[in-house]
Amino acid sequence: MAAIKTARRRLAPIVALGIAPLALTGLSAAPAAAHGSLTDPVSRVSACFAEGPENPKPAACQAAVAAGGTQALYDWNGVNIANAAGKHRELIPDGKLCSAGNDKFKGLDLPRADWPSTPMKAGSHTFRFRATAPHKGSFELYLTKAGYDPSQPLKWSDLQEKPFAEATDPKLENGSYVFDGTVPQASGRQLVYTVWQRSDSPEAFYACSDVVFDGEGTGSGSVAAVPAPTASAPSDQEIDKGAGKSSVEHNGHGDNDAATGAKVTEAAPADGDGDGANAPEPNSAAAPAAAADESLAETGGSSSTTYLAIGGAAALAIGASALFASVRRRAATGSHRG
Repeated sequence: MAAIKTARRRLAPIVALGIAPLALTGLSAAPAAAHGSLTDPVSRVSACFAEGPENPKPAACQAAVAAGGTQALYDWNGVNIANAAGKHRELIPDGKLCSAGNDKFKGLDLPRADWPSTPMKAGSHTFRFRATAPHKGSFELYLTKAGYDPSQPLKWSDLQEKPFAEATDPKLENGSYVFDGTVPQASGRQLVYTVWQRSDSPEAFYACSDVVFDGEGTGSGSVAAVPAPTASAPSDQEIDKGAGKSSVEHNGHGDNDAATGAKVTEAAPADGDGDGANAPEPNSAAAPAAAADESLAETGGSSSTTYLAIGGAAALAIGASALFASVRRRAATGSHRG
């Protein structure tokens, strides 16, 4: 018996030390985070980033910087909710669709009729979503209704009930997801709202793209036509140049976080308030175990990563149990022989 107790005491710290590193290794080995934004038609944040975050020429972009600062433009590919899990309407309040309820991007929610816009026609159109870190997922694009008034805060009720274009795991060409859709009939200034819901994580990304059918004007006809510049998507050179000042990942997760202290978006509370509670929180290796799955979603992982870590730890525990049983048998045999 004494031999068995001694074996237990010696084996316990070995098991504990063995399980902990394996679990932590599994949790930290999350895949790269997904980021991106629609570039055809060009999203507001992409258009203003392409104009230059420090000194954009369009008045709407200047107003966005005045409201939320330049960081929102450098982070053009990070309008997201980490644990959206398809609950977009529940998590994003009316008036905050373009920012996804994230206070950092509040300048994108400004109701204006002079945002840089993309000419749009009804019929077949090829859409492009620039993904700086691609992942599997589905896209849904919604067009505003005929009575849309860009001088008023954008509400969910301003969007048509069903998406006019959808795609699941579309092909990736030169860093952009490319898929086709049929644009419905519309007139004047409208808006395309994009939701990219990842399938390997609860994380989702959002984009507002201002479009104009049949020349300048508004869909509702209640607002006078406001001249606005044509939106341009950021070039590869502009993206590379701005990556150093971005606080979200470009082409993977890790180095950029260390350099800038990247922060990610938390989901808004169930009451849909979105103020403060949806503020970014930093990733942390010391996050509580109860929040492990959420933290993985923020860093681009999924619950499967958690299961991987737990499974590895369980496997080690089983091996340790077998080893202990073997020691116990040997100790018992030795005692009988004695």
